[in-house]
Order: sequence, then C-alpha cells, then structure tokens
Amino acid sequence: MLVTGVGRHLGARFAAELRRRPGVDLVVGVDVQPPGPALRALAEPDGPAAPYRFHQLDLRRPAVARVIAEHGVDTVVHLAVSATGLGSTNRSAVKESNVIGTMQLLGACQKAPGVRRLVVKSTTGVYGSAPRDPAVFTERTQPKTLPGGGFAKDAVEVEGYVRGFARRRPDVAVTVLRFANIVGPGADTPLTDYFALPVLPTVLGYDPRLQFAHEDDVVEVLCRASFPAEPGTVNTGTVNVAGEGVLLLSQCARRLGRPTLPLLLPAVSWIAGLARQTRLVDVSPEHLRLLTHGRVVDTARLRESFGYRPVFSTPEAFADFAAAQSPGLLPLGRLTAVTDGLAALLGPEAGRTTGPGPTTPGTPARPHRPRS
Repeated sequence: MLVTGVGRHLGARFAAELRRRPGVDLVVGVDVQPPGPALRALAEPDGPAAPYRFHQLDLRRPAVARVIAEHGVDTVVHLAVSATGLGSTNRSAVKESNVIGTMQLLGACQKAPGVRRLVVKSTTGVYGSAPRDPAVFTERTQPKTLPGGGFAKDAVEVEGYVRGFARRRPDVAVTVLRFANIVGPGADTPLTDYFALPVLPTVLGYDPRLQFAHEDDVVEVLCRASFPAEPGTVNTGTVNVAGEGVLLLSQCARRLGRPTLPLLLPAVSWIAGLARQTRLVDVSPEHLRLLTHGRVVDTARLRESFGYRPVFSTPEAFADFAAAQSPGLLPLGRLTAVTDGLAALLGPEAGRTTGPGPTTPGTPARPHRPRS
C-alpha cells in the first residue's frame, strides 16, 4: 500500500495502523519532507508490523510513478490534500501541491495496471457555507455556491479529477471520504489553531452549527476504505464522515474556557487577514464563512452502507480535543455556573433565541423583529 502525506500527524498515524493490519505486506510512505522524530516514532507500532519504506518526493513530479512500479503497489491512499503545506505557507504552492500533485498521482495510478484501489481524503468544505444553505448536506446535494478559493476549492477540483480517473479505470475501486473538521489530542489544522487562541473572535449575531470527526474515527474509516468491503457493506463512492450531533460555536468556546469577542463581519475579516500575515493563525475566508454560517452533513451512508458508526460523537470528539488544550482564561466550573445562571434568569426563551434555526446551518443569535 502507498500512503501520501505521511509527514503529517494523520498520515503517520494511519501508516502505523496499516502496518498492524493483517494482510498488509508493505506500507510505502511518501511526502515532500521526511517526518520529524515524533512522527517517526509514531509510525513505528509496537509488536508485529509490516515493513515500512519512506520516499521523500514531491507529488508534483513524475517520480511517484517509479515508486508505484518499484513496489508493485495495489492500493493508494491519498492524504496529501491539505489546507496547509509542509515547508511552505504560500497559498499558490499549497494549491499546486493539492491539485497538480493529485493530477500527477492519478496519472501514475492510471498507468499502473497493478493498482486496484484508490482512497482520497477530501472535506465537507466542498459544500461551502452560505446563509441559504440547506440544514443538512447529503452526498448528492449540490451546493448553491461553489467555494471561491482556498482548500475547499482545491478539494472540489481534486474530486473532479478523481471522478475522471474512475471513468478511465473502472476496474479500480475508488472511495472519496469527505471529512468534517478533524479534532483530537494530536490534530493540527487551521481550525484547531483558531480554537487555541486565548480569545475567540466571532461574528456578531451568529452562532453557527459545527460538526467534528475524531482522529481515531478518521483513521479507522481510512483503514476500512483501504481493504475490500465486508459482507453487506459498500466502501466505494463518496462518503460523508462526521461524528453524530452538532455543537454551536458558543458551546465550543465554553468547553474550552475561552471568552468570545463578537465583532462585525468586516472587523473579523480584518483580524483574520492580519493573523494570516503575521502567521499567528491561518483563518482563511472559507473558515470565516464556516464560523459565520456553519455546516452540517448527513452521515446515514457512513452508518448504513459503509457500515461504520463513529465511536466519538461531535460533542465527545470536541471534548477529547479540549481536554488536551491549555486551560482557558475562564475557569470551566465558574463559566458553567455563570451560563447556567444566565439561562435560568432568561427562562425558556433563551433556548429559542440562541439555538440553531430550522433551515440554515448558521443562524442569527437573535430573531429578527420587523420595525413597527
């Protein structure tokens, strides 16, 4: 099996797990930079394990075809589609790595007769985040507005090339996994960097619904997609992957003990741009739309056809992530007491004014009242 993106935490974890699985003869990892000491240790599982070979190469170059032929690869798992680049924060370089790198990889797979299975990591960001979105996206839902840039647009282009590959090589089992925002003790994404801020800037008047996938569930889903399907299940096609349930952004902040700073959208956009320039945190326009309007996807196909029910729900996945973070400025016990007290004072109307609306992922925190 060949795994791209092993220079990151998720890729290293997945490669290590693959080596433990029965029936795996060899795991070949590739990335533009070699893993650091911590990731190298992570990729060395305890007990019996399949051999592991690492090749440092840039997927934008045709060298990956040589690696596939050299090792007789039959399964390719493409995890190198990412919101950030290794060794470069330049947006154009990241886009080239995502899109051109995927094109080169697919070209190599197309010419390799031994390749029989392809798994591609994608994102629920392909659905976008807009005020008129449906309450829940299914795999067949067409977004009203395609992402205009950033990682989500890269993922849309990558999925288009993958569909073309599937038509040209119908003998290859192709799976596209659209993951919700990945969290966990070791997760390292722009959104987890945002949640690590001491104060969380938010868009005034909005409290979006969010979904998360725990890194343990992500690794297990990738493993299941990398082998022939179990009886009664189908592990090909496009699948949404997220923990059950949703969390409001305000609930996430309370679980972290982080105070929020509600600002008008132009002010939040300015702060996000400043944070990107100073490399404090990479809150892109697509993440800002998510933190304004939210996004929720349907996971029925994951449970019913794919045959996997995530171990962690969305609240449980975020709780495990929060437990690994540094303490917030607000003590959790005191914060809970304050919010519970406010809820008691406001009465049952509080739930209706701050909860998510019935039709849109991101809803105003207060209902609109027409002028008299």
